[in-house]
Amino acid sequence: MEMLRETLKETWRFYRKTLVVVAKGSKAYYLWCLFLLTIILIGFKFYLQQHEVGLIATNLTDQVSWGLYIANFTYLVGVAAAAVLLVIPAYIYQFKPIKEIVVLGELFAAASVVMTILFVMVDLGRLDHFWHMLPFVGSINFPGSLLAWDVIVLNGYLLLNLFIPIYLLVKFYYRKEPNWKFILPFILISIPWAVGIHTVTAFVYNGLAARPFWNASILAPRFLASAFCSGPAMIVIVFQLIRKVSAIKIEDRALFKIAELIAYAMFLNLFLLAAEMYKEYYSDTAHIASFKYLFEGLHGHGHLVPWIWAAMAMNVAAFLIFLIPATRKRLSTLNLGCILIILGVWIEKGPGFVIPGFVPDPLGEIYNYIPNLVELMVSFGIWAVGALMFTLLMKVAIPIETGEFSHSKYQQAGASSGLH
Repeated sequence: MEMLRETLKETWRFYRKTLVVVAKGSKAYYLWCLFLLTIILIGFKFYLQQHEVGLIATNLTDQVSWGLYIANFTYLVGVAAAAVLLVIPAYIYQFKPIKEIVVLGELFAAASVVMTILFVMVDLGRLDHFWHMLPFVGSINFPGSLLAWDVIVLNGYLLLNLFIPIYLLVKFYYRKEPNWKFILPFILISIPWAVGIHTVTAFVYNGLAARPFWNASILAPRFLASAFCSGPAMIVIVFQLIRKVSAIKIEDRALFKIAELIAYAMFLNLFLLAAEMYKEYYSDTAHIASFKYLFEGLHGHGHLVPWIWAAMAMNVAAFLIFLIPATRKRLSTLNLGCILIILGVWIEKGPGFVIPGFVPDPLGEIYNYIPNLVELMVSFGIWAVGALMFTLLMKVAIPIETGEFSHSKYQQAGASSGLH
């Protein structure tokens, strides 16, 4: 009990000092934060318009009731789950170049989960609907509802990806060795939990028997394969930006190892998608309508066709870049491949997956959904929230990792100022 009290005191002292670190920065840091805050405020202004009247302010209808918000939610769950590709080589295989930066990846996952939760909340239409999801207050319908499972696994994963890196950072700040017997079980639990958040999300779609486009047992492994492409690709780009604007050392070996893992994941993603397309086109039943709407157009409606074929081209091109060691280990082509994956998987897994599931509707009608300005601005605002949260976390985590911000240096600075 005494040790717990001391740990809590240390954490509180650490937290107070981080507020000072976050408040100080370069001109570029202040401009970046101001830019993100501006986007957040604009997004919030548009959200208030939606909150006033509900989802009628969007282009969602009874025919297509999930759109841009749920597309981003689905994509970001995968981005969050991708932190496991850093956790396994870092903690299980003790790969030093990744172990040195795995904390940054876990904080990236935490920011991604926060965005997923926000996208779910705005998709509720109005905040006064939120109380239905609260245990003991509303009717969350656990364990019968898969949405209830999604709420639990996402919030649990968020807590894990905040608790683990914050515990380690506090120990690094005080220059103390972490108690690995205490923290390692949480790290190990986070690995299957990362798989679980995307599996449960896949089951939310997969369990809807009346939606044949989603009702496929292959959906969960498809989701995981695409997650292990898009999330690590985003991490590779972000880590290079961090390396340029800070003193932290991120080895190219770490980036190249992540790229190698992306190549395996993209092969699985393309293979599973091809297997699903074969099943639909070879059997050629009435259930193929949604696939035709997406890949060919249906009864003259084909606004998603150029998008999905562009996504397929980007994914295949990225796979070839990552497959060849010479292009995978050259930063220029590596970055090109990462950008292609980020965009390609977002199209395939976002609007290219969510919207066709509603087309055609049970009455055979086709509604061409295109997000309106409210949805776009609210979405940009949520992405800005995630970027700002990650920026502030990095403002504290990086100086600790590099040794610039530690308890001993803080004490030395205080002693020096006292002498004057």
